[in-house]
Amino acid sequence: MASKRMNVLVYSGNGSTIESVRHCLYSLRRLLSPNYAVITVTGDAIIKEPWTASCALLVFPGGADLGYCRTLNGEGNRRISQYVDCGGRYLGFCAGGYYGSKRCEFEVGNKALEVVGNRELAFFPGTCRGCAFSGFVYHSEEGTRAVQLRIPKDAFSKGIVPGVFRSYYNGGGVFVDATKFKNHGVEVLASFTDDLDVDPGEGSTSVVYCKVGDGAAVLTSTHPEYDRPEIDSNLDPTVDLPGYDKIVKALKEDDQQRIDFLKACLLKLGLQVSKEETAIPSLSRLHLSSVETDDMSRLVEALKDIITERDWEQYIEDENDTFHLEKPSRWSLASVGDTPTRMTDGSSHHPKEEEEEEEEKDQAKIIEYDKIVKRLLIHETGQPESKDTPYFNHHAYVANLKHYEDQTQSSGRTFGKELLYGEVVTSTNTMLEKNTAILRRLPTGFTATATVQVAGRGRGTNVWVSPAGSLMFSTVVRHQISLNTHAPVVFLQYLVALAIVEGIQSYDHGYQRIPVRLKWPNDIFASDPADSSGKTFVKIGGILVNSHYSSSEYLCVVGVGLNATNASPTTSLNALDPPTPFTLEKLLARILTCFASLHGRFVRTGFDEYFERLYYKHWLHTEQIVTLEAEGGIRARLKGITTDWGLLKAEELGWEDRPTGRILTLQSDSNSFDFFKGLIKRKV
Repeated sequence: MASKRMNVLVYSGNGSTIESVRHCLYSLRRLLSPNYAVITVTGDAIIKEPWTASCALLVFPGGADLGYCRTLNGEGNRRISQYVDCGGRYLGFCAGGYYGSKRCEFEVGNKALEVVGNRELAFFPGTCRGCAFSGFVYHSEEGTRAVQLRIPKDAFSKGIVPGVFRSYYNGGGVFVDATKFKNHGVEVLASFTDDLDVDPGEGSTSVVYCKVGDGAAVLTSTHPEYDRPEIDSNLDPTVDLPGYDKIVKALKEDDQQRIDFLKACLLKLGLQVSKEETAIPSLSRLHLSSVETDDMSRLVEALKDIITERDWEQYIEDENDTFHLEKPSRWSLASVGDTPTRMTDGSSHHPKEEEEEEEEKDQAKIIEYDKIVKRLLIHETGQPESKDTPYFNHHAYVANLKHYEDQTQSSGRTFGKELLYGEVVTSTNTMLEKNTAILRRLPTGFTATATVQVAGRGRGTNVWVSPAGSLMFSTVVRHQISLNTHAPVVFLQYLVALAIVEGIQSYDHGYQRIPVRLKWPNDIFASDPADSSGKTFVKIGGILVNSHYSSSEYLCVVGVGLNATNASPTTSLNALDPPTPFTLEKLLARILTCFASLHGRFVRTGFDEYFERLYYKHWLHTEQIVTLEAEGGIRARLKGITTDWGLLKAEELGWEDRPTGRILTLQSDSNSFDFFKGLIKRKV
């Protein structure tokens, strides 16, 4: 079973600073997208959640390493060490560099600032001693410098590496006697060129690479992740400190060298770096349409009581997002981009004018997507034209939806009749699930889809990497509480998993041989096209179901991410040699009609023998032997899922793998299934 690590986790818990986390997210996303999802992780998640299997890189930003120690000493650091030793990668900036060293010596003799002690990770087997340059003050720029670093010619085998460059410094240490640890797998990647204010031992090392078991760590004393000055107040040239404007100027002059050095560090850690910096995308207009005009009229009527007016414009202000409502009847689609946008202070700006004025600044700033007002264009009749949504053909989607619906002849409600589409969105799941005022007014089957997601959501710390070519959608299901007696809501994740596999294999004639399977509880796997034996599988999709209890029903949002036509970051459906390539519009229509049909039957019959046969036909785990870690490492054979609450059944094995007669049940939202590490069972 092949498992590709696609998450880059940036620690954002106790000890980290907001500014450092923001810079890490911004810089790493620009260099690593779309191959990895760069997201934050808390200390609690590091300690409790199964993050290691999907993590390509764990990043500890600037801050205060004592906070890291208070949260992670013990179990947290044990898991980090095990992760790196077994092939993981660690990147520590400044405080993260102190934290990754065997010993931290910070401002020794300064009673107000002194921090001295051993550290548990000890990736660098020596001491990180600081401050390398005096003047540091917490939460201040007083100790900031543009320090010059020299890079050894033989430090990197990949990338374009500068000989020297200036980097942002504020409180970092020096890796003492780093050159003496060469036999311990330590390599010097950069050194300070200026005289230091502490004893550096042999050399003045500012960045080290440390081989750790099958993994590796890069530790830095400066901040090569700190991006262009415009994006954060840390590098604001107007800060009232003597000479600060000159520091900012020097950093701007060496910005490309900084980027090249950071790229080289990532390459040395074995990551796949984008050939060109990925632009941080801007959110696009959302299009709301329906197959039937009457359905759209009912939907608009249901939303009326949460629509507010401000400055002659209509808005829906919900818990997570604010939507600015637009109607094509008021402006033609061709001219809407030229319409003056009314600002909240009553002034007006012309969008093109504003774009020209802010273009350079917008390219550099860190975007907080939740705070951006989303433009929602309501199509009261008909579908958006292809020229307005060039990456999604609504007419093709509707035609296929009707075609498959005629084939299915389902008596239930058609899923996907009402569609919300955006070329670039935050997350289809977030837009529906986190905006409960809107969610309470949406019908079963309402679906949101997008071409690109910038904040796709997955279970736990996982995020679905969502480049163009992935099929991403979220569907609303209103599930009556009364149905739980025979059709529990927990089975929704199994139904949509079946709908995906069945939808792929009934896409058209000849597609029934497409090798896709189900991994419990909510992943879609495919036979690896690189393995001709057909025994290796790779993940191509994931499912996330969130629910709210409201009155007499569950309001569920079923989210799906599926690699369909994209080349990165992993295998997609079009790599599986289909008769003709999949298209997103047709595939979405097929999966939704399968989902609607399966859901309609489930509501009537529950998870009966029909569903059992269908589920076991597609799942990967028939008679598989696994290890139950939380049960003391006992071995067990998987027997299926229970038909009452959808729990995984595992039969305990004893001597020579003989059954003991004991059957264990595991709950999907309390356990993680890893083919290498087995099952983790948490008692509920």
